[in-house]
Amino acid sequence: MNSQKLDVVTIGETMGLFTPNKQGYLRYANQFSQSFAGSETNVAIGVSRMGYKAGWISRVGQDEFGKGLLMFLRGENIDLTFVKEDQDSPTGLMFKEYLRENQTRVFYYRSNSAASRLSPEDIDRSYISQAKYLFVSGITPALSRSCQLAVMAAIEIAKENGVQVVFDPNLRKTLWDEGIARQTLLEIAKQADIVLPGIGEGEFLFGTNDAKEIGEKLLELGAKVVIVKLGERGACAVTNEGAEFIPGYDVKRVVDPIGAGDAFAAGFLTGLLDKLSLSEAVHRANAFGALATQVKGDIEGLPERVQLIQFMNSTSDDVER
Repeated sequence: MNSQKLDVVTIGETMGLFTPNKQGYLRYANQFSQSFAGSETNVAIGVSRMGYKAGWISRVGQDEFGKGLLMFLRGENIDLTFVKEDQDSPTGLMFKEYLRENQTRVFYYRSNSAASRLSPEDIDRSYISQAKYLFVSGITPALSRSCQLAVMAAIEIAKENGVQVVFDPNLRKTLWDEGIARQTLLEIAKQADIVLPGIGEGEFLFGTNDAKEIGEKLLELGAKVVIVKLGERGACAVTNEGAEFIPGYDVKRVVDPIGAGDAFAAGFLTGLLDKLSLSEAVHRANAFGALATQVKGDIEGLPERVQLIQFMNSTSDDVER
């Protein structure tokens, strides 16, 4: 294992991402740009770009996409000590479709992928126990029963060793039955220290779109901190001390909204690692999310520290990139 202690450990699937070079239906696309995307590595990369150490637990296919993905993540300084290459299953793929301004669709080809074969046997106790935060999303347990068990095993290790569990429900209704999804997401939320739901996910779980109420219900389950994401409006931080609304940033032109939630999580985690106050950490998370929406791709807009400071201090529309 890497001897350097990790600030954040994540677990989940990352896929090869193909983006057409022009707008319109995917059926008409004949030229693509290739990159990689996955909620957990998006977060890990955001953490890494701010100077912290992040590790990723997963499986990739023993194929060209898997090899390219590992090369890409090493370039982003992500620790891959516990990523296994699977010779029997492929690396998952996804395609983005930019129909028109502000209208994007994503198509996944991840059934029986290498990452869907993650199991508790892939989770190393010492690797998780030396981290400060474990970040998990609701996507991973949706991939398979073994993935769900792997996530729960990781959470159990974290809880036993005082590692803070950060949970983004990241609901993907197309991946699983809604009843099972709701039950599983609530089960994980009960174990989490910090929960980062979107307003829509809160409504799915509790039948209300009141951010304060969503936060209070998650606190009742056992969370210590809940940050309800409100998109461009900002976020609502809810603790036992009460609720605070932190406004977002006015983005003049949203290029690609996908990945903004992951950017938010990365910004929030680095705020905690920088020992900012809760409201300051959420303020930074809002900035991360805003920056991510201004660039095509899931990770291309994730800022480094200098860029983040420039953006947060800017009083004009001309933000240096």
